[in-house]
Amino acid sequence: MSKGLIPVTILTGFLGSGKTTLLKRVLSEAHGQKIAVIENEFGEEDIDTEILVADTQEQIIQMNNGCVCCTIREDLRTTLSDLAAKKRRGELDFERVIIETTGVADPGPVAQTFFMDDEIAEAYLLDGVLTLVDAVHATQQLDSRQEARRQVGFADQIFISKADLVDSAAVDALSHRLKHMNPRAPQQRVHFGEVELSRVLDLRGFNLNAKLEIDPDFLKVDDHHHHHDHDHEHGEHCDHPHHHVHDDDVKSFVFKSDRAFNPAKLEDFLGAIVQVYGPKLLRYKGVLNMKGTDKRVIFQGVHQLMGSDLGPRWMPGEKKTSKMVFIGIDLPKEILLQGLEGCLA
Repeated sequence: MSKGLIPVTILTGFLGSGKTTLLKRVLSEAHGQKIAVIENEFGEEDIDTEILVADTQEQIIQMNNGCVCCTIREDLRTTLSDLAAKKRRGELDFERVIIETTGVADPGPVAQTFFMDDEIAEAYLLDGVLTLVDAVHATQQLDSRQEARRQVGFADQIFISKADLVDSAAVDALSHRLKHMNPRAPQQRVHFGEVELSRVLDLRGFNLNAKLEIDPDFLKVDDHHHHHDHDHEHGEHCDHPHHHVHDDDVKSFVFKSDRAFNPAKLEDFLGAIVQVYGPKLLRYKGVLNMKGTDKRVIFQGVHQLMGSDLGPRWMPGEKKTSKMVFIGIDLPKEILLQGLEGCLA
């Protein structure tokens, strides 16, 4: 089925971070792709003030470059199934969807739609969550708004906008802070109008078979500090100048081990964790060395929903290391690390 699936990108970020600017560019640029944009914005600056000067009652507006735009009046599910049906009937032609969430939204439930609902999962493939962070206001937003921190924790790719309006030390400090919260999302400083679309689309953030997107340097970050079975969260012993000025509730930690997991134990433990901490788990992902299979096991999840898949074989002589990253809100790191340790064969 997957070849016919329509890729979906979720675009999130606080008001003023430049989502609308980015979307206008994607929508008006001649990139040869037909994109449907779903705006889940209420009462914020709508794109249509400039592009969609259509006073029609129709929810779906077709644009001259082949893009389609619609504002959600009902729920996301209805809009998505409606768009897919129109595409199947040949009434609309589009190749991918970008969903712009409201500035204060938690992207979690939007992402979950693509896993929970069979009808949606049969038509769409969630490609990635892209979070825009405005360098001018980010520090204050991250300090005061948990939604802003959640958006960072969820991201597959982070764009830092307006970096030219802030001194470079402040942008570096912001970048370091974001890295603590979410080590798996690459960051890019952007001047709007200059983002290559390859950075926006086809991120494959939710693709289980794609290579594990944990920044390889992040996994090495602590190796020179200590050498036991699992790495500590980047930052616990780190000697950066802006060390722990803020202690965000969205944090990440990594578990690594060269010993194989006992599959039944691990499944029970992860199942229990997801039940208890699901709402606080934003994203988690791992490549696992499981006893009893010569293939990697790849798993990932959003909140309570978890999926796993067999990945490529371990190569002869390759060191079989399990690596997992968890990003969540106030997770009990020690309990989780000890529990995972207890699942090793």
